[in-house]
Amino acid sequence: MIRFEQVSKRYPGGHEALVQLSFELADGEMAFVTGHSGAGKSTLLKLIALLERPSQGEIVIDGQRLSRLHRRNIPKLRRGIGMVFQDHHLLMDRSVYANVELPLLIGAVPPAERARRVRAALEKVGLLDYERQLPGSLSAGEQQRVGIARAIVARPALLIADEPTGNLDPQLAVEIMQLFAEFQDVGTTVLIASHDLPLIKRMKRRVVVLDHGRLIADVAAAEVQ
Repeated sequence: MIRFEQVSKRYPGGHEALVQLSFELADGEMAFVTGHSGAGKSTLLKLIALLERPSQGEIVIDGQRLSRLHRRNIPKLRRGIGMVFQDHHLLMDRSVYANVELPLLIGAVPPAERARRVRAALEKVGLLDYERQLPGSLSAGEQQRVGIARAIVARPALLIADEPTGNLDPQLAVEIMQLFAEFQDVGTTVLIASHDLPLIKRMKRRVVVLDHGRLIADVAAAEVQ
């Protein structure tokens, strides 16, 4: 599903966020990317979603070489990727339902199908009874669940998350991670950037470790302790 081939990312001013990074993530696999603050975790995810372009190297997503992807086809690529962020990126003046519905509106999904999918996504994250509320009336954990529902409502093949539990207490963090594991159980490929090592160890999934943009460890799920 994901392949990085000697990928580097250098920002103006000379900062190297990623340095000759190579790794693969199989279709249907769940893995974590971890490392110190500034290790390159967020940059890696941005490159997958084409929010950034690499300085060199090649990225392949579901068989598509991103270097050959025309600008007009980027929205189509992104529709196949669900993205979850630490700060939710919710529209605070829209209802929970409207926030989750947004990707389907962009994708021109018919109204009846939109309604079915939105309510199925909200039920999956335990928020079906909150569809008419505004996000500001919800707790941080509930807002994160809205963000997850929005990310999965279009049934993406790939789900990426950037520090999705960073603002949550430990018990809520575990519940959110279990949700991601459930999406993997139905075939979704999941890649999560996180610095929460105890939680990562608890999940028993593959761990990719970055240090100043370089891959320093790639630990198989069976070896996570």
